[in-house]
Amino acid sequence: MLLQSGSSTSHSGIDIGAPTGSKIIASIAGTVIFTGFKGAGGFTITIENGEFQTSYCHVSPQFIVYPGMKIMQGQVISSVGPYNVYGVPNNPYKDKNGNPTNGASTGPHLHFTLKKNGTPVNPLDYLSS
Repeated sequence: MLLQSGSSTSHSGIDIGAPTGSKIIASIAGTVIFTGFKGAGGFTITIENGEFQTSYCHVSPQFIVYPGMKIMQGQVISSVGPYNVYGVPNNPYKDKNGNPTNGASTGPHLHFTLKKNGTPVNPLDYLSS
């Protein structure tokens, strides 16, 4: 498990600071298995290909991919979502002013998780620059 600076608790994956609207590209080829609001991850996209599963959290709620869709590595799959999101039933996450947020977040960013055979691994060990 990795603890990223600024995160409130230990969580797997890495946080990548980026402004709202920044393009997000798929790090692996595979099939989209989830799109939706997923608790602390906010709006999330999950892709798997058998050996690897990637999750992209705090993304735009305007999904351009859907479950069952085949994705190529390097394909644009979303953009970094806004900090505040509205219209999510029972969203428990709020900013200091009481406005609903895109999951457990302190601002716009991408939270990226990589699992190998179901076990979280450090994405930096697998991704090249």
